[in-house]
Amino acid sequence: MMRHGTAFRLSTLCSLVLLLMLSAPRVVRGQAEWRARVGAQTHDKGYQALAFLPNEIWIHAGDSITWLFDVDEIHTVTFLKPGQTRLPFPVGCPGFSSNPATFDGSTCVTTLPLVKDSTFTVNFPTAGNFKLTCLVHPDMTGVVHVLGVAQTLPHDQYFYDVEAAAQEVTLLSDRDHAGHGSRELGHGGHLVAAGLGEVSATAGGTSTVSVDRFVGSPTIIRAGETVEWDNLDPITPHTITFGTEPADPMPPSANVTVDADGARHAVINSPSDSAHSGFIVAAPQDRIGLAQSPPGVTRFRVTFPHAGVYPYICALHDDLGMTGEVIVK
Repeated sequence: MMRHGTAFRLSTLCSLVLLLMLSAPRVVRGQAEWRARVGAQTHDKGYQALAFLPNEIWIHAGDSITWLFDVDEIHTVTFLKPGQTRLPFPVGCPGFSSNPATFDGSTCVTTLPLVKDSTFTVNFPTAGNFKLTCLVHPDMTGVVHVLGVAQTLPHDQYFYDVEAAAQEVTLLSDRDHAGHGSRELGHGGHLVAAGLGEVSATAGGTSTVSVDRFVGSPTIIRAGETVEWDNLDPITPHTITFGTEPADPMPPSANVTVDADGARHAVINSPSDSAHSGFIVAAPQDRIGLAQSPPGVTRFRVTFPHAGVYPYICALHDDLGMTGEVIVK
């Protein structure tokens, strides 16, 4: 999946050596301060591990964990109360917590959406098993097991550093998506993958690897043909945005229609025209006991009647390098 897999592994091993040198948790007044990371990415930012690393930690009551945000993609560290309804991003839980925060299950705790080099510390005064989530990304979860001070912890910081590095390598070195790219659809159409992804799990929670790229760009077509963008990521939304970027990226622009099969469709006559797909994303997974969700909007088509060079972006991930181009001859 990645051409730079060997270099990535060497870089990860070097990082791991540094982690091992700093492996022991610091102790202040008998209370340990543990470390974990939020997210991982390749050097070009195109491959994002939407994961807590590691996503399962055992600590003592009174201990704290500091999460280091390690990527350019936004994430939150969030603990909701048992049974609490998750609110739409970016409402918070509701609101956002100060740093450091304390969580005992009685009041929710969450960060603002944070990026690379940010940190957030949570103290856990009460024993219990607490689910960790990211409000930006579904299927990005973990758990913190808080044991009584008299109980023996199964692992130390050294173990968690090694586990985090191993989970990072597993997610970012996945090659299952190799070969997805632009191809003809027939009837004058061409296909581009607008993002790729996979969800994986451990006993502690779920993680996602997301490829934030237009696979198959630049796309070369003839005047009058149509390009279709398919989002192949099970979790992450993307947009296909030509021209002016909208203030609210979720809904499509007014010049977008809907085809009989549910795909959104626009016609662009000039490189100076604007068209915006809105979010294209898979429907949430149906689970037993919950109402069935309708199909997601996962396809966007644009017909290009005239020659020209048509640049476009994903309005959510262009800062990570998710941009593309259609060349019409």
